[in-house]
This record gives sequence, structure tokens and C-alpha cells, in this order.
Amino acid sequence: MLKYELVIQDLKRSISRGTYAPYSQLPSISQLCKQYGVSKITINKALEALQSQGLISRRRGSGTFVKKLEDYAQIKPSQEVSGQMEGFLAEHTARGEKVHTKVYVFEVERPSEYIAHALDINQQDFVYRIIRVRYTNDIPLVIEYTYMPIDEIPNLKMTHLNTSIYSYIEHDLGLRIANAHRVIRAVLPTAKECKRLNIENDEPMLEVEQIGYLDDGRPFEYSIARHAHGYEFLTISTH
Repeated sequence: MLKYELVIQDLKRSISRGTYAPYSQLPSISQLCKQYGVSKITINKALEALQSQGLISRRRGSGTFVKKLEDYAQIKPSQEVSGQMEGFLAEHTARGEKVHTKVYVFEVERPSEYIAHALDINQQDFVYRIIRVRYTNDIPLVIEYTYMPIDEIPNLKMTHLNTSIYSYIEHDLGLRIANAHRVIRAVLPTAKECKRLNIENDEPMLEVEQIGYLDDGRPFEYSIARHAHGYEFLTISTH
């Protein structure tokens, strides 16, 4: 076994045993070099592998943090998507498409047990519950069901829902969105979704269940997006 693989194995063991608790900071690269008797290149390679597996979050200038992943025993993700997350508005505007949003629900409530686990909060805490349909060139493409903890994303307004929540989070709140874990599956629409998206009840949709993370490892969003009209997207896997 290569040196960096031994480091990965040992850090995984320490994370699973709770030696490094969720949201805690790992020792610095210099400290890890001394601990394992290896070079900075070896430590960086090990940390990059752990980050790609979704176990840690690396924050430039602040260090490396452990993520809380127990919740995925329930979700069982088929795929982890790491790197920059691009919001719907930014993605489609960059293609030269006209984007607008119709908000159906924007309210505050206490989360279900499942959503509380996904967001790593208590059921006594409050979340935003958002249902909205996103349009490009006046065609309804996706219906989104989103939950965000109020303590993490304060003062969210209707104007942000009609434009870009991600832009508000990063530019107004000064937080950095890092990555997401997603589960992708095919589903059939409900009667209400057929009406809102102007599709037939036997037309398959692509459902993306997602938990979004800030760069310090905190979950800030649980969402289900159901895409219609032949939606497809590209993923790139690295080894």
C-alpha cells in the first residue's frame, strides 16, 4: 500500500471513530506531515482523495474540516458531486436563455425528522420551506422543493427566491458554497406537477435529491428538484 493510501486509511478510521468529530478541524498539513512522517505532497494527495469522497471540506486560508455524513445511511447516494455549484439562474443565463421563477410556497416551519437529519438540525429548529418552478424562455423546466435552516441562512426574502438564492448566500451573507451530495432517479409526476410544468402524467421526470454544503462542511440546503422536458446533464468523474 502506498504512503498516501495509508494516510487515507488512518484518517478515515479516525473520522469514523470520532477522533475527529463532525465540523472539527483536522491538524494542519505540517502537523500531519510530522504525524505520519511523510511529505506535503503525500498529505495533499490524501486530503484530495478524502475531499473527493465527501468526507472532508478544505477551506483556503482556514484549514480542513470534517463533514457529518451519518445521514447518508438513509439516503445512500449513488453519486457525489464536488466542486463549484452553479445556480439555475447563472447556468441558464450563461447560455443566453431568459430565466424567470414562479414561487408557489414560501413559509417557515419546523422540519420533519428526515429533513432535520439531512440538515443536521433539531426538529425544534425552524426552516424555510420553498416550492418554486423555474422557467427558461417561458418553458417550465423544473419544480424545486427546498428546505434551508433559518439560523444558517437568515433574512431570506421573496426577491431572492425570484432571482438567485445562491447569489444571496455568497454575495450578501458572505458564505461560500462548496459542494453537494446528490441522488438521481427517474420518477413520474404528481397531478399538481403535471399542471405546474405543463406535462402529461406518464411523462418521466429526472429527480435530483440534494444536500448542499458550505465550505466549512455545514449543510445549508436540502432540496428535491424534478426536471421535465427531456432534461439531461453531464457529470465528470475523476479517479
